[in-house]
Amino acid sequence: MQEQSWDTKVRLSAFSWLDEVSPAHEDILPRPLLQRGFELESQRIPLVAPNGIFTPKGCEYPLSITTVLNGPYPDRFEDAHRLSYRYRGEDPNHRDNVGLRNAMRNNIPLVYFFAVAQGRYQAIKPVYVTGDVPSRLTFTIMADQAGTFEGALLPESEVADTVRTELRRQYATAAVQVRLHQASFRERVLDAYRTHCAMCRLKHRELLDAAHIIPDSDPDGHPEVSNGLSLCKIHHTAFDRGILGVRPDYVIEVREDVLKEVDGPMLKYGLQALHNSELLLPSRTADQPSKDALERRYQGFLR
Repeated sequence: MQEQSWDTKVRLSAFSWLDEVSPAHEDILPRPLLQRGFELESQRIPLVAPNGIFTPKGCEYPLSITTVLNGPYPDRFEDAHRLSYRYRGEDPNHRDNVGLRNAMRNNIPLVYFFAVAQGRYQAIKPVYVTGDVPSRLTFTIMADQAGTFEGALLPESEVADTVRTELRRQYATAAVQVRLHQASFRERVLDAYRTHCAMCRLKHRELLDAAHIIPDSDPDGHPEVSNGLSLCKIHHTAFDRGILGVRPDYVIEVREDVLKEVDGPMLKYGLQALHNSELLLPSRTADQPSKDALERRYQGFLR
């Protein structure tokens, strides 16, 4: 059996380490954790660096690419299936750009760290460089299904045919795009509400959701903070099920039949006590709930 190269060892260990640490952080990883990385054979292996394209010491290919908020490059999804990732600088032959080009040529899997909030990232893996457009100084990046990393280590004759691979990656990238938008929306909404439930003030992040006022399935359900509320899981469900409503003046109402019920303390203090109370609002006016969106949702609650 052929011994693994240092590059392969680092890549396998990085993927495994991310699988281990992500659940504890709800898949949103702080940059200091990624900068610190993990230890392999007495060597510290970070996963990111100040530059977006990162190749660990001793590795042949880049390990990760990173998109930061308000960064210098307009990295974006070109469509539902592909990400446009900007070269480092304007020299196509910069060593980082050459590294990604070599990774494309040899079908090397990478990690893509997408900034969902300032200093917080979601790790998408594996991703592959699938195109190079020098005239636009960009690479095309596509995700693949989890668990396909080992496929990149197989001899070329054993790799799945290109048509199936392309279709699989299109599907995976579309799913990733939805997940990234949801994660970014949640982080921005929770940050705006200072990690509190807007109704009960609970501040355990792991128990909070970003609830849409106009549902994201609606054409007007834009992923903007003003179309969101930071709600704990029980109040999110109660809001979605029409047990709780919010007037455009930010006053909470409880459905009349629920107000008349007699049950335990959760009903009394967790729901009924919210009637005619006021929402906790973000400090920035631009982040506060849209009155038009609340009015539309409130009319649905009344019906």
